[in-house]
Amino acid sequence: MPEWRISRLRGEFCITWTDAGGVRRRYRLGTDDRQEAERRAPARYAELTRPVGTTVADLWEGYRLDKAGRSIAETMKYTWKAIGPWFGEIEATDITTADCRAYTAGRRNAGRSDGSIHTELGHLRSVLVWAWKERMIPHAPHIERPTKPEPKEGYLTKDEAAKMLAAATAPHVALAIMLMIGTGARNEAAMQLTWDRVDFERGMIHLRNPFDKSRRKGRASVPMNDRLRAALQTAKQGALTPYVIEWAGGPVKSIRKGIKTAGDAIGRPDVSPHMLRHSAAVWLAEDGHDMNEIAQFLGHDNPRITFRVYARYSPGHLRKLATSLEF
Repeated sequence: MPEWRISRLRGEFCITWTDAGGVRRRYRLGTDDRQEAERRAPARYAELTRPVGTTVADLWEGYRLDKAGRSIAETMKYTWKAIGPWFGEIEATDITTADCRAYTAGRRNAGRSDGSIHTELGHLRSVLVWAWKERMIPHAPHIERPTKPEPKEGYLTKDEAAKMLAAATAPHVALAIMLMIGTGARNEAAMQLTWDRVDFERGMIHLRNPFDKSRRKGRASVPMNDRLRAALQTAKQGALTPYVIEWAGGPVKSIRKGIKTAGDAIGRPDVSPHMLRHSAAVWLAEDGHDMNEIAQFLGHDNPRITFRVYARYSPGHLRKLATSLEF
């Protein structure tokens, strides 16, 4: 949802919001036509809230306002808790490689992984490149980051998944496990799934919300298997909210803790929501399904990603080539 709203002032539409200092702001949009006001409002808001300073803090907030409504804007609230104390008051163009290396060393000493540090500095880089393209700063300094770690290779066998499902004592955790494995959904997509996108008549689950215009990774429309359908039908009968995964009469933002508890119970403390998606993809590859179809099921825009990560799990992958080398 945008941080502004459209209101009226003496018959003319205006844009209204409350700034960081708690002051209510209101500016005319120069039209008495509602549709035209809605068209002008986003650009007007971006113009009026454009950062006036060039410190990292100024530009970071400007970037978040520019990306309002996208998942990155919300994620960067948390990234800022790490970046802010180190870079917040620095002029953006004054950042050096030494600053980046000092940040990396400090975060490592605090116990953060190179993967997290890579993401944090990546957000900083995105802000600076955006500010340069918007001509707020004359150039975007180079941001040195630690090498991005290789993806974790861990996955569950079908037997482990069955044991984990049995170990999930909370019904919403068990349903989430079945949903994420049965659809290959990411954690956020599963938690945001609403009942209006579960089509029992056609046996389909639509992970993408058609009203959400933000870019979301890996959200496809996939068929549900019989066991998942039965579990969803049972859950629907007792639903208290529009959300498929709910707890105590409200939606669930993350199922990570519940899944880890179930994983600990079967001796797999490394399990995570993403591992459930990864496991689903590995099983599909092990059963010899076409990689292009697996890519569609996972919502990969580029099938090459699917081939690179999962082709080696396919029983026929490179088999003919190896046979040709017999002598």
